[in-house]
Amino acid sequence: MSTDPEQDWKHWHQQRIETVSAPYGPLSLTGTHWLSDYPEGRIPDVPGQWTADGDEVVLTVSPEDGITVDGEPLTGEARLTADTGRIPESRVEAAGRRLVVLRREGLWAIRVFDPESPARRAFAGMEVTPYDAKWALPGRFRPYAEGRTTLQIENADGRERGLGLAGEIAFDIDGTEHTLQVAVEDDGSLWAVFADATSGDSSYRFRFLRPPAPAPDGTVTVDFNRALLPPCAFADHFICPFPPPGNTLSVPVPAGERNRIDR
Repeated sequence: MSTDPEQDWKHWHQQRIETVSAPYGPLSLTGTHWLSDYPEGRIPDVPGQWTADGDEVVLTVSPEDGITVDGEPLTGEARLTADTGRIPESRVEAAGRRLVVLRREGLWAIRVFDPESPARRAFAGMEVTPYDAKWALPGRFRPYAEGRTTLQIENADGRERGLGLAGEIAFDIDGTEHTLQVAVEDDGSLWAVFADATSGDSSYRFRFLRPPAPAPDGTVTVDFNRALLPPCAFADHFICPFPPPGNTLSVPVPAGERNRIDR
């Protein structure tokens, strides 16, 4: 990383474009299929039979399904656990599509990532505000005294799900303190879902923010230049949580990623 924050931001932004537009990036998601909706295990337009079995999904395949697991053709059964990671790496492929196993609150789903998706073909970039040092704000992380708490939050698919939060970050905008509730990731970094006075107008209806792990004294940089469009801004089949109570800022934040641009 260079010592020039603007150059670092430009590099970060270029990496974001590459990640979003990658063959199996968020633009390629064409379906999220909950197995509870398919008790027989047959998902329309998805080969194989998919059955939840405790902490695994059983995939049953016949030769004509054309499915590979770990790069090898499969006939018979494979037992699968949830694919993990911010961008999951699927073990299962069929006709160029990746089939990703998802688990949320005990429910299983299969996601289909297709490089030929209409959204990926139409993508022309993102509307992004150029770097402005004004929006790299000094902040402080305040963990909750009671530890991690879970709120039921509406998601983009209309269902409520638990959102685990561990504290808040506080920062000043034009001399006024604001706060956002945040989750703490496994690596210590923070994650917030927020809206502001531009949301649904000159920017997407909400965005993500991923500050680094706070210093031992709780100080952390809250850099809105790196505000992210959520996955559901790129494909309707993601289940992004909406901002929790208190995470809608009353002021405009004209920084970071604003909207997707299509051809």
